[in-house]
Amino acid sequence: MEFNYDLIEQKLLTCWSQKTSSKYSKQNPYSGQCGVTALVINDWFGGKILKTKVNNQWHFYNLINGKRVDFTKNQFDFQLDYNDIETTREDALSDTNEFQYNELRCRFEALK
Repeated sequence: MEFNYDLIEQKLLTCWSQKTSSKYSKQNPYSGQCGVTALVINDWFGGKILKTKVNNQWHFYNLINGKRVDFTKNQFDFQLDYNDIETTREDALSDTNEFQYNELRCRFEALK
């Protein structure tokens, strides 16, 4: 799959659900999807996983080809002040669980 931000975001919007994040809602499908999404995007496109503190919680996203890529930034109604702290897959997984990760991974793969 070619890296096309808009196309990938549309695929993610199709994939996200209550099964990929307990914070999901139709009003804000981006909510709570950051860790699980950062992991799946890392699976597909490599790069690094980054994090930033937002409202005393970690927000996860990706660094791909030297560029910050945050598919879940729209869950916030304000501009983020990114810290771009490099982190691990294990750290991002602590924001989700294996079931949610596998659910999003399988749904995303099915939309190749």
